[in-house]
Amino acid sequence: MRVLIDVNVLLDVLADREPFADDAATILSAIERGQPEGFVAAHTVTTLYFLLNRAVGRARTRKAVADLLRLLTVVPVDEDRLLQALAMKWPDFEDAVQAACGSKAEVDYLVTRNQGDFKRAALEVISPAELVAILSAPA
Repeated sequence: MRVLIDVNVLLDVLADREPFADDAATILSAIERGQPEGFVAAHTVTTLYFLLNRAVGRARTRKAVADLLRLLTVVPVDEDRLLQALAMKWPDFEDAVQAACGSKAEVDYLVTRNQGDFKRAALEVISPAELVAILSAPA
């Protein structure tokens, strides 16, 4: 299984945002164990750095981002992804870029707490809790 993790899920665990941090931590732990395979859009990393730095400071942010880069495969945000996102004509361009990156990485799921923002996505969008349930289900 392949999953693209949205910035809100990463912020939940790294900034310890309750009540969401536990599901996010469970997902990252599962990725660390190798199932599922985790992806992150390149622009998510820069957004995460900016937001996390304001919340927890530079040293903790740099360590967190370095750890994530060892854990998740970065999907490039290149001209093709940007053009694909523009063609979607979504109200939120950043969400369209996320969806385009998910398509590029051929993920099974885009994992976000903002599922409503991805109603027009061509890929399956699930919440962190739904992914935790899938990962917990007997094989």
